Amino acid sequence: MPAGHRRGRVGRRGRRARTAAQAIGLTVAGALVPGLGLVIGGRRKLGAAVLAVSAGLLAIGVYVGLAQRDSVIALALSPTGLLVTTAAVVVLGAAWIWIVVSSHKLLRPISMSYTGRLTGALVVGVLCFAIAVPTTVTAQTVMAQRDLIGSVFKSQGSSRSATRPTVNAKDPWAHIPRLNILLLGGDDGHGRTGTRTDTVMVASIDTRTGNTALISLSRNWMRMPFPASSPLHAKYPDGFWDPSLGNVEQPQYYLDAMYDTIPKKYPGILGQTDNEGADVVKLAASAALGLDIEYYMQVSLAGFQQIIDALGGITVNINYRVPIGGEYGLGPGANKPKKPSGYLQPGPNQKLNGHDALWFARGRYGLSDPSRQERQRCTIHALVNSADPATLVTKYQQIAAAGKEMLRTDIPQELLSALVQLGLKVKKASVSNINLNPDKNFPSGKNPNYAGMREIIAKALSPHPATPAPRKITTHKAKPATTTPGTTPGTTPGTAQNLNDACAYHPTTGS
Repeated sequence: MPAGHRRGRVGRRGRRARTAAQAIGLTVAGALVPGLGLVIGGRRKLGAAVLAVSAGLLAIGVYVGLAQRDSVIALALSPTGLLVTTAAVVVLGAAWIWIVVSSHKLLRPISMSYTGRLTGALVVGVLCFAIAVPTTVTAQTVMAQRDLIGSVFKSQGSSRSATRPTVNAKDPWAHIPRLNILLLGGDDGHGRTGTRTDTVMVASIDTRTGNTALISLSRNWMRMPFPASSPLHAKYPDGFWDPSLGNVEQPQYYLDAMYDTIPKKYPGILGQTDNEGADVVKLAASAALGLDIEYYMQVSLAGFQQIIDALGGITVNINYRVPIGGEYGLGPGANKPKKPSGYLQPGPNQKLNGHDALWFARGRYGLSDPSRQERQRCTIHALVNSADPATLVTKYQQIAAAGKEMLRTDIPQELLSALVQLGLKVKKASVSNINLNPDKNFPSGKNPNYAGMREIIAKALSPHPATPAPRKITTHKAKPATTTPGTTPGTTPGTAQNLNDACAYHPTTGS
């Protein structure tokens, strides 16, 4: 008798001897171990092949996950790789469902009662649903990542920048001991004309250790300089201000007005660029601080609120009352004057949603710019600490959607893999703030001492001083208030301070 007929007879005898309950149990086992049900049902060669493929895929997955982290990161940052991954996930999910259904057909008894058939069908349906849901969610998450990468990060060839360096694909950090990124918070909300960069910071990252120094620039600085090689230096040889108006406050020449004002007055002066306003601020901040700023990241405030909510909020220490809303009515494009609608109250370990986190970082009515800058640094610190793997996995689609609306940058796709690796170092390293000694160098914004600030920054970023080791965030017990908002106890002007200390709970006087 041919071998195929013998296998068919054996399979039929097994089906006659098998009960409905046994068939259902074997179907479940076959779903957990793809191919097992086919082997037991008589399709031994096919089942063995499926078992081998399943075991091989599992082994490859474990190996890649444990030993090929760089390859996983590169795949997660490649639009083409993500598209292939999505297709592979869908095909594997469909194949798994086919295996479950086929296994049950082979395993079920030839003669079954109506109840047995119904129960079997329900179990197979549940198994298929249990496979289809994670397959769909995984495919949607991968496509969300692809959409985010493609929308925010363009390749060098498909994007334009007047200030961006060319990426060294072999070793991006070969000639960059410190990566300097300009962080812009753009406020183009309701009632505003144009974009006002209320938040301007520079993150200076040691590419070897990940240790990061944050430098805050005041929104009301005037006379922002430009490099001598820039065409803007010829337009503003004495910095961004109007000498004919005298040594007075000129809100139209504040730092936060540069992004919108200069591109409108001198369109195309820097050459081809996708974001001339960001390039203008990059050049000015580079000259003012004495740093080569390679890239920028611009965050819209509305998107910032969404991403905080997607992360489930952030936890911060609030040391004094922080206003929610409020307008002075000053500066180009500003709203009419109005009082705050409320206040965030002081307290340790406050969990803030997106709305409150936004005002914790932005609120300045009745407060100083240094106090707001300190809270902005603490917001970034809290954001980094809240981005744990479990949250990123479970809420990634919401985070990606918010990130797509929130970010603009000139960081090219070619740099993303190396940048993510550097970000993993930053997560474990120390983050500090460089105190620019505002009392001495910019008691007002009219004539900042940029030379003095450059000297402080050069000293703080020198590789010779020891960098303080990262410590766990601690919450100090409340003590009698002796400081004012924006002044951290123990801070020495002109030095770098660890943000774990700067963002601890130390209640201050005032409101």
